[in-house]
Amino acid sequence: MTSTTLVPGRPAGNRRPARTGLPLTRASGLGLGVATLWFSLLVLIPLSAVAVTASGGGWDGFWQAVTDAQTSATIRLTVGTALLVTLVNIVMGTLIAWVLVRDRFFGKRALEVLIDVPFALPTIVAGLVLLSLYGPNSPLGVNIANTRIAVFLAFLFVTLPFVVRTVQPVLAELDPQAEEAAASLGAGRYTTFRRIILPSVTPAIAAGAALSFARAVGEYGSLVLLSGNLPMRTEVASVRILSSIENDNPDSAAAVAVVLLAISLAVIVVLDVIQRRVMRRG
Repeated sequence: MTSTTLVPGRPAGNRRPARTGLPLTRASGLGLGVATLWFSLLVLIPLSAVAVTASGGGWDGFWQAVTDAQTSATIRLTVGTALLVTLVNIVMGTLIAWVLVRDRFFGKRALEVLIDVPFALPTIVAGLVLLSLYGPNSPLGVNIANTRIAVFLAFLFVTLPFVVRTVQPVLAELDPQAEEAAASLGAGRYTTFRRIILPSVTPAIAAGAALSFARAVGEYGSLVLLSGNLPMRTEVASVRILSSIENDNPDSAAAVAVVLLAISLAVIVVLDVIQRRVMRRG
């Protein structure tokens, strides 16, 4: 006989059997232990060490480090630009993924390869390329060196593939019969996209957006040559952290790192909430 859990206020016909978790076998327990140990060594312990270092000067020292005028300016510039770049990538990355999956055109394979260039190219080489194209000696006649536009462009260059490569395989696996059935029932293109396609690709978009934001927040090599690292103007958080370490101030560097970590976690949580709401509506 199957036992059921009675939930107050729920009709008897809607009662579900109680869920019981399966016990771990020796093999699965060993795998879980190895995975936890590996995750702890690579993530938990280093993050804990950074948090301990940031608290070395006490709360007053931490607050003074993150509210310093130059430091707060770098955090605002980094986070604000990363958010803007992420929004652009959500739209353009999804559009590029759609074109690559649904359309056939000359040069499609070449475009597939070019999208992955920011993945394979060392970031300092990317910075040199951007400086050559958009620096003082630009063959295009465009000089954005030492400006905030340079920071935006560098972030955009290195984060382009994330949304494309997370959304593309999901779009490729979508069953076109569902869209055809919706069209046969009178649904327009917008309704089909909103009710069928969007809920399916939303998890991939959210994952790509999180990766894009995280990469932008921690970027260094691609913008260090083009932005000029001007305090209060184009200096980003990664450069500020490096400067603090070079000045023998690890507490300040760790404090900035903790703030960036907290902001990244908050963005990930927000993206997850948006993802769940869109899927629930769909």
